[in-house]
Amino acid sequence: MRLLLSASLLGLVATSAAAADKTLTISVYGISQDAYKEALYTPFEAKCGCKLVVEMGNSSERLAKLEANKAKPVVDVIAYSDANALEAAGKDLIQPVDPAKLPNLADAYEFARDPVGGNMAVGYTFYGTSIVYDSDVIDGVGSWLDLFGDKLKGQVALPNVSTTQGPLALQMIETALGSDDPKFAKAIDLVADHRDDIVTFYEKGGQIPQLMQQGEIAASVIGRFGWANLLKTVPSARWATPKEGQSGGMNVLSIVKGAHDPDLAHQFIDYWLSAEVQQKLAEGQVDSPVNQKVTVSDEIAEGLTYGPEMATAIKFLPAKSMLENRDAWLEAWNAKVAQ
Repeated sequence: MRLLLSASLLGLVATSAAAADKTLTISVYGISQDAYKEALYTPFEAKCGCKLVVEMGNSSERLAKLEANKAKPVVDVIAYSDANALEAAGKDLIQPVDPAKLPNLADAYEFARDPVGGNMAVGYTFYGTSIVYDSDVIDGVGSWLDLFGDKLKGQVALPNVSTTQGPLALQMIETALGSDDPKFAKAIDLVADHRDDIVTFYEKGGQIPQLMQQGEIAASVIGRFGWANLLKTVPSARWATPKEGQSGGMNVLSIVKGAHDPDLAHQFIDYWLSAEVQQKLAEGQVDSPVNQKVTVSDEIAEGLTYGPEMATAIKFLPAKSMLENRDAWLEAWNAKVAQ
């Protein structure tokens, strides 16, 4: 009897040790972590009987850490931009996902299913970028070129080229000028010609609500994720729909090459893409959903990039173009705008 009891105890210890070893390490942005814990992390741990280890930071820091640990990876799944994913793929830091192991991917918008090619990433959220303006000051914005017209002279804030929104704004200004030059030469020249009329080239989108509330600016360019906060601060603010359209960006998930449990990594990514999780994150206005089964009220939708109409209107800046041209953008900007 004593021998049998000892064997049983050993079995329990082994089972507990196995459960403790079932760990998935994820690398994510540091924002909205309480909301992610409630909607995603804790439910997934209960679902998989595993433990999530969450590492946080900005994308450049986390990408650098991924490269530094290439020989012995410590992260299994990473969330970052599509351009980051393409860069990571080029450095052999990530491995392809298997779409067959991601059944919820079928419910995602087409653009989110393989945004960088080779199944190296899947999109989990996206956003539009457009012009916002104070309707108490001007009656509307119909074109990206209106940012440089007499009506808004001395009342515009533009994103610096080094920010996420900077290249997206330049993309649409270049389009408005009738050009598809990926180096944005005409757009940068136009900004340079009007640089003395621009109130500021902002580094953080959080500056815009205060600037508009104080009457220092009447228009700017922001990502949709900052729209709800601006509208709360400046109720007279409006989201413009320029005739040339709007640009936008996407955040994606990848499996790190050498991940210790690829099957668990697929399970986690698939759960993140599920209608259940995407619904909760959308309702909290944390992420705009890529899952087309998600439905929210008009009030909540106002703070998101939501619905097929808005999704199809976005002119995404290709990740390849971002990687190939960002040095040229920065060089031209520094020479002509920041001089």
